[in-house]
Amino acid sequence: MIQHNYKNKVAVVTGGSGALGGAIAKGLAQEGMNVVILGRTQSTVDTMVDAIQSNGGNALGVTADVLYKASLEAAKEVILERFGKIDILINAAGGNVKGATIQPEQTIFDMRMEDFDTVTQLNLKGTVLPTLVFGKELAKQAQSSIINISSISAQQILTRVVGYGASKAAVENFTKWMAVEMAQKHNNPIRVNAIAPGFFIGEQNRDLLLNTDGSLTKRGETIIANTPMKRFGEAEELISATLFLSSDASRFVTGIVVHVDGGFSAFSGV
Repeated sequence: MIQHNYKNKVAVVTGGSGALGGAIAKGLAQEGMNVVILGRTQSTVDTMVDAIQSNGGNALGVTADVLYKASLEAAKEVILERFGKIDILINAAGGNVKGATIQPEQTIFDMRMEDFDTVTQLNLKGTVLPTLVFGKELAKQAQSSIINISSISAQQILTRVVGYGASKAAVENFTKWMAVEMAQKHNNPIRVNAIAPGFFIGEQNRDLLLNTDGSLTKRGETIIANTPMKRFGEAEELISATLFLSSDASRFVTGIVVHVDGGFSAFSGV
């Protein structure tokens, strides 16, 4: 029988001090993994590490920028000095920028390419570069796993978020490409998969989906109407999918995208 073997594995979570990355990190730590919280801001990284450790988990906080190789290489040395290996990489760093979002009174021709470039760098390069830096260590392990965080917008066309959707679609393409590359060229192949969250409330989209009194905005109402489960997701609901893709239970699973979206991607709206 296949064992889950969570204990003593070392998981690096980029964007681990954010809402979704943080929830995933806490879930991995609760299962006995050594979790590395990697983020740009020392204070938020420290806050997440304290939250994990106060709940009995083991965590290490490392500040680094996913867009700079030297920063990631330095972080890798700190991690290896502490744990001696890396088994799992969760690429949760990413997000959107206002200038790459088309406002209701705008058209695509109002978008600044500089902002489109920024969100593409954040989501695509911010996934590819950590994969290249940390992947060399993962390849040394008998069973290792990379999990990228995509979005429902990668496959379902959502109005307004043109830069975000395009960059997350590229993340899914890279996920599948990398899965094939690793399986064909390594004796100990790294499994590479992705999770595509549906609509979860975070600081970046709160004002877009909720009014100040907590009621739904017009866009929020449209989303809930097209989500069969009739609610937004909760960050903790990403943990089980992550644990499955992290464990030996999924050792023959690579190159897939798991949707955690309350049925949004399955619903035609009719």
